[in-house]
Amino acid sequence: MSLSTRFFAWRNKLQPATHKVKKSTDNIVTSFDGVRLLTDIYFPEGKGPFPAILIRTAYRRAGFATYARLYAERGFITVLQACRGTDGSDGKTGPLLLEREDGLATLDWLKEQDWFDGRLGMTGPSYLGYVQWAICDALPQKSAISTQIATTEYQNVLFPQGAINLQFWLSWMQLAEGLRLSPLKFMFRVITGKAERATKSASLSLPVIDADIAATGHRVEFWRRWMLDAAKKDEHWETLSQSGRLGPDTPPNFFVSGWYDFILDELITDYQRLRKNGHTPYLTIGPWTHVEPKLIVESVRATLAWMAAKLNDDPSGLRTKPVRLFISGLEQWREYDSFPPPGTEQVSQFLGPRGTLVPEPLEAAEPALYRYDPSNPTPNLGGAIFAFTGAGPFDNSKLEARPDVLTFTAAPLKQPLTLVGQPEVTLFAGSSLERTDFFARLCDVDESGKSINICDGFVRVTPQSPGRQADGTYKLNIVLHNAAHQFKPGHCLRLQISSGAHPRISRNPGTIEEVDKAPRMLAADQSVYFDSKRPSELTLPTLRIE
Repeated sequence: MSLSTRFFAWRNKLQPATHKVKKSTDNIVTSFDGVRLLTDIYFPEGKGPFPAILIRTAYRRAGFATYARLYAERGFITVLQACRGTDGSDGKTGPLLLEREDGLATLDWLKEQDWFDGRLGMTGPSYLGYVQWAICDALPQKSAISTQIATTEYQNVLFPQGAINLQFWLSWMQLAEGLRLSPLKFMFRVITGKAERATKSASLSLPVIDADIAATGHRVEFWRRWMLDAAKKDEHWETLSQSGRLGPDTPPNFFVSGWYDFILDELITDYQRLRKNGHTPYLTIGPWTHVEPKLIVESVRATLAWMAAKLNDDPSGLRTKPVRLFISGLEQWREYDSFPPPGTEQVSQFLGPRGTLVPEPLEAAEPALYRYDPSNPTPNLGGAIFAFTGAGPFDNSKLEARPDVLTFTAAPLKQPLTLVGQPEVTLFAGSSLERTDFFARLCDVDESGKSINICDGFVRVTPQSPGRQADGTYKLNIVLHNAAHQFKPGHCLRLQISSGAHPRISRNPGTIEEVDKAPRMLAADQSVYFDSKRPSELTLPTLRIE
């Protein structure tokens, strides 16, 4: 065992290693167009045959070497490959492009190796999960996958509701460029907070296309290619979509995610696709963000148990129920047969005057008003974002003090209320502009007044948006992201309504925005209605917890 694997296994109480390991470095896998993909192989010593695990990464092999060696020490030949354009492999960074073609070439290469016996697993988080889906329909008959914080569909992740997930793009381009140019310098920027400060500063760049220079100091080729050309084409997204590969013959999958991961909803959609196709996928969702170290630990543990069960026919490491959820507030894990768990009931609260949430809509009430100014955009605070720091639950009290944020708070609870699933907000709203956003966030307010964000969602309004009413207002449906949380007795439900969460959602200038032109910024005067004819409503899927 290496020092790193010994420490990781001891600290996280993994099963003991059973094999010494030999490493073969910089093997060449040649893709369809001659691009050479650098590939390391970790061989367990001893009498085989051994099943194989393939890990394809865009984040440098060194960052996943410990995990590759951990798997090999437990009896899996582990193949660790650098995706094209990264860590010495030929070609240019996609991102996401040609991962199917490169993955298929790697499968062909594997079949030619005398040590490969036809049993194959794939594992890895985020980008490493997408590359699994890209070839999931071409894997051998005896195979399994373990995708974490990943999805088959990235259009709504990267461009939610047609906006730009600016927080993600600016953070990820710093990550990709930092690992390419100087990993140590990049890690220093993360540790000191310079990376997040660069994201915040660059997010205000106009035109938006120049945000790459503000974030990294130079133009970033893939950013400009996507923003100016690729992302506008339907065929681009058709090529990137892997959801059509999910079917009855998809290899068994173990999903791992976190309640504050920005890909959670899309991951759950993939889970539901497999369920509809007759599968029983495993699913673990914990109190984690996208870059939470504990999520990686859980992913390694899940991979070892899953591959043993599916490749070695040893299910002893698997739990009885396939779904395991962490319930925040209650601060406990619960296990179920499926997600959402059976037996959820819908509970409604209605927006009311003076910032209240009430059990029934009022007959008449004046609307609540606020102004959204894109030149001083409502900031995002925490939540399900891609960020090196600053994701997850935070006290929202300071944000709620802004004049461009409305809050609606229910009376203190007498009994615990447990949310499991996706809340929805039916919002009757008006705006002085034809182009604007409405953002909704659910918070848990304790007895001291601390307001902790649980989940949120938004909708972008354009002249083509559905829900336009005869009086010129809109009936909007805002779906909040999945959550599992218990509101304790004495705590209050709170719903925030605003028109921005910048830079998580690119600010809406109130006009048509082109990324290569500085837009004209228009302030929007917003109205939120809650009378009997326009009953704005918060609906919660709740579950009784014994």
